[in-house]
Amino acid sequence: MSDLGPVTPKRSWGSLIMMPLLWGVVLALVAVSVYLFLEIDKMRVELGDMRQAVLAEVAKLREASSLQDSASRRNLEKLREELEDAQRAAALAAGQAKAEALRHAEELAKRLEAEQRRQQQQVAGEINAVREAASTAHAKIADVSTEVSNVRNEVASTKSELEKTIAELKSVRGDLGVQSGLIATNAKELAALKALGDRNYIEFDIKKSKQMQRVGDISIRLTKVDTKRNKFTLELIADDKKVEKKDRTINEPLQFYVSRARQPYELVVNEVRKDEVVGYLSIPKVVNAR
Repeated sequence: MSDLGPVTPKRSWGSLIMMPLLWGVVLALVAVSVYLFLEIDKMRVELGDMRQAVLAEVAKLREASSLQDSASRRNLEKLREELEDAQRAAALAAGQAKAEALRHAEELAKRLEAEQRRQQQQVAGEINAVREAASTAHAKIADVSTEVSNVRNEVASTKSELEKTIAELKSVRGDLGVQSGLIATNAKELAALKALGDRNYIEFDIKKSKQMQRVGDISIRLTKVDTKRNKFTLELIADDKKVEKKDRTINEPLQFYVSRARQPYELVVNEVRKDEVVGYLSIPKVVNAR
């Protein structure tokens, strides 16, 4: 599997709102500039009107009386001072408004820069997360490959063990004189026979009783056991016919025919216990329906 290529991070929502935010800042600066222009123009008009009013008043005073020349001059000087004060106040107000606008613009610029840094950090974090996810995926793939290899080794080992067990199985002649197939003497060998699949196998554990016990499509009753000599006697019923198998030994195929199968059934006892026998029933694969 090839390595993952370079990861191209997707544009986040924060980056999508950057342009509207920049346009908002520009529009705010334009609005402030227009507002300051209008205010200054308005002040100029007012100052012009005020000056015209002062000059008109001075003209009237001159015309009214030359005796009041000194007082008129003082008034004129006072008015001039007031005019200068008003002009200075207007200039100061305009400077303050301009400074306020610049300060506001600087604050917006700082906020914009901080937002850009935050967005860059977020994108960098997302890129690192993608890289970590890719690294984790590679590690998991490697783990899965190792597990698959282990499973293959286990399957191969199991297959080899099964083949070895099957090779060790023996074929003996049954009590009816018919050559038996392979027989199992323990649970391991029985598992190998089941895996081989030539016949069907039903395990049983039958205790000594007066009642018949069902095993597959036959019935069995254990009547006698001899644990010292590993012998036993039992009765079985197949096709409504009772057959006694007397003084049989362990791992001996007990053969009997049923009408539904051309090959004989085989019953094998692997272990004789006190009032109990353990073994299996071997049934041909091809059995006709009744």
